[in-house]
Amino acid sequence: MKKQGMLIVVSGFSGVGKGTAVKELIKKPGYKLSISATTRQPRTGEENGREYFFKTVEEFESLIAENGLIEHARYVNNYYGTPRAFVEEQLAEGNNVILEIEVKGALQIKAQYPNAILIFISAASAEELKLRLTGRGTETAEVIEQRMKRAAEEASSIKDYDYFVINRDGQLEQCVEEIHNIVTANKLVRTLWNEEIDAIQKELIEL
Repeated sequence: MKKQGMLIVVSGFSGVGKGTAVKELIKKPGYKLSISATTRQPRTGEENGREYFFKTVEEFESLIAENGLIEHARYVNNYYGTPRAFVEEQLAEGNNVILEIEVKGALQIKAQYPNAILIFISAASAEELKLRLTGRGTETAEVIEQRMKRAAEEASSIKDYDYFVINRDGQLEQCVEEIHNIVTANKLVRTLWNEEIDAIQKELIEL
């Protein structure tokens, strides 16, 4: 029987580089990325079914009604959500499943999957965060201002996460390795606990 995989929730302020960190992390063996559904428009180079499942508002609301999502949230006028079937299939196969989602969705996940690991990624400062958003060149000044206001709101939930990781400029590899070490340590502890629990259950049955 395959051991159950671990559910890893990665969140962070918009523009902090969490998507890039996740892309590097899934290059390591044993990780699978859960592809979210969204109603936002694709950015240049993005493909349906690779970065996101791009849905109309009507399609997304049908998924909600059918309980086809394990979490969903509305962010800057768009829906985002996690399809249920893929996540549960991959966990059963023993893979560590990464969900890159917003704060509200992360807390929904923790309520349903208490053993999930919640990791929040941040820039080193608010000033650096704004510089990164501006440097992307993909959004208007108005949208950037919305994202900074949203970051201020999200900051109040950081302490609900299990781990806080800073993605400093030029140190992506260090950020990725820190996340990998967190997952490895948690999986080892969980495995040892399960083995010890199995052992004592077996001993008690045999008494």
